[in-house]
Amino acid sequence: MGWVLYAVFVPGGILVLAGLVLLLRRYHFRVVDKKILAFQNDLITKHCTEVELIYRQMRGWRHDYHSHIQSMKAFMSFQKYGEIEDYLNKLDLDLTTVDTVVKTGNVMMDAILNSKISLAKSRHIAVNAKAIVPKNLAVSEIDLCVVIGNLLDNAMEACLKIEDEAKRSMRVYVGIFKGHLYISVSNSMGGEIQKNEKGYVSSKGANHGFGLMRIDKIAEKYGGYVNRKSEQGVFASEVMLPLKL
Repeated sequence: MGWVLYAVFVPGGILVLAGLVLLLRRYHFRVVDKKILAFQNDLITKHCTEVELIYRQMRGWRHDYHSHIQSMKAFMSFQKYGEIEDYLNKLDLDLTTVDTVVKTGNVMMDAILNSKISLAKSRHIAVNAKAIVPKNLAVSEIDLCVVIGNLLDNAMEACLKIEDEAKRSMRVYVGIFKGHLYISVSNSMGGEIQKNEKGYVSSKGANHGFGLMRIDKIAEKYGGYVNRKSEQGVFASEVMLPLKL
């Protein structure tokens, strides 16, 4: 809805006009603030869910650790050293299989990537991830985490719309390409995605669209590049951010 203001040249008319402009500006900023607050509340809820998931995993590992110790103690008491060796070999294989932690070289990126990947796997989404982040970045770590976090949230939400869990998948790649930090996140999707003259449109309302806008704004802030495309049941987002300003 557009606003049209008419200046009336009567005593005090200009003051009335200025007052109306001020009121409209305040209204606009209140609307924007509400959108930002709603967006931040969504992020807090997601992060709480992710932290809760990590705590559950840690409690599970702690329980398993005690069980393994008790089992090996039992073998020791009966001097069954061969069984202990077999048990340790199986445990080592199991830990290798379970250890899917992504180590990028950047602590904040490690934290957000691993929490998002753990959450995706808990929702029966297959994840293939590879990421290397250089130590010296022109982009702030907070901005980088906002980009990664939103990309992965969008990918997860698209995957969850697919009823067949076997068809849910995400691929994450972060590396260096032509003097830029290259970020690629692709995911399986069901149905068609909406698009207008400005690009792809969120199907989840204003808050989700605000996340897409945040990615674009951060890329613009650093003179970077964003590309989104969809084809044959796959949606992909690419972001390039300069390593040096």
